[in-house]
Amino acid sequence: MGFLIRLATTAVALWITTLIVPGVGVTGRTGYHTAFTLVIVALIFGVVNAVLKPVIKVVGCVFYLLTLGLFALVVNALLFLLTDWIARALDLPFHVDGFWAAFWGAIVMAVVTWLISVVVPDSTGRR
Repeated sequence: MGFLIRLATTAVALWITTLIVPGVGVTGRTGYHTAFTLVIVALIFGVVNAVLKPVIKVVGCVFYLLTLGLFALVVNALLFLLTDWIARALDLPFHVDGFWAAFWGAIVMAVVTWLISVVVPDSTGRR
């Protein structure tokens, strides 16, 4: 149940990101197609972050220290671009137009996901 809540949270955050950030969008034919695309892209985003982010943190530890953590913003943007690339490879109507759209999109995603997680408890009942 916790996985579904996190997936829904990420999908809603992704949807809000497409509304706020120019250059990040979903072009589904219908509302259902758009919602399905958002859920699949949220799943891709979750897998990319779960698999690559820990490896990047270990390998790029020095950069995180030298930049006082600001390197994480660049890493998040690049992971967002990777999600876009995978979505396009799967022929999903999701697009990110360049690094700066990915940069701001990753920031908005992080903030919105955090705000939703404050309101919606996970499967253990914690907020």
